[in-house]
Amino acid sequence: MTSNTNRKKVSLLDLQAKKQRGEPITMLTAYDYTGALLVDRAEIDTILVGDSLGMVVMGLDSTVPVTMDEMLHHCRAVARGATYAHLIGDMPFMSYQADVSEAVRNAGRMLKEGHVDSIKLEGGREMAATVRAIVAAGIAVMGHIGLTPQSLSKLGGFRAQGRTAEAARRLLDDALALEDAGCYAIVLEAVPAPVAAEISRRLRIPTIGIGAGPGCDGQVLVFHDILGLYDRLQPRFVKEYAQLQQPILDAFVAYREDTVHHRFPTAEHSFSMNAEELEAFQKSLEE
Repeated sequence: MTSNTNRKKVSLLDLQAKKQRGEPITMLTAYDYTGALLVDRAEIDTILVGDSLGMVVMGLDSTVPVTMDEMLHHCRAVARGATYAHLIGDMPFMSYQADVSEAVRNAGRMLKEGHVDSIKLEGGREMAATVRAIVAAGIAVMGHIGLTPQSLSKLGGFRAQGRTAEAARRLLDDALALEDAGCYAIVLEAVPAPVAAEISRRLRIPTIGIGAGPGCDGQVLVFHDILGLYDRLQPRFVKEYAQLQQPILDAFVAYREDTVHHRFPTAEHSFSMNAEELEAFQKSLEE
């Protein structure tokens, strides 16, 4: 694990330069200070405080119930630990869809109160005017098309998008519209690899894939997924880099057993006091 103390924070210009050089961009989610420290020290380019926290942190069935205040709470915690990675805050459901002015205000709150560097929102051409207004207010916006979790009721569940020629063309048109509106990058989720590769080739801005194959300009995965900590059926595009659930459980059980059988704490885990002070304390009890 390395330290980023002397390294400058990743900027949007750095991400754009990576696309131009053909260097993959890395992104992971984080939801608290400790997680952000670890992701940051691994020199991941970007951290997304995703509304996926509703599922992996809060135990909800979807991202839809997550509120603006909950997102701000987690963004602030992550911001305290992220000094190197570019920090992106997810705009939660109904914080930007109903009204453009409200969307701009909420995006501003993400920067002012959540201390993120940019925001992410879901949707294609229908969100272009909203993106344009947020960007005009001086706030950097990342788009998100393909499988958009906030729209699962409309999409019919967790299903890959763009699997017909017509649907694939719609995704390309969505991506081009978001780029034209001012997005600095776009997440492509659960999109056929050839479609994602073609979109990536045609855009001037970076694409970040999740279940979209190797042809994207970068990749993102969820913190808990790659560590084997999320105890639900994983999508096929998730790769587990560690299985930490059992070691953590083993540690908890060992702590319980040590405590129950008086093996913890011992003298090495305890504080002592001056013998004279102890004697004085004991005499005060007799008095």
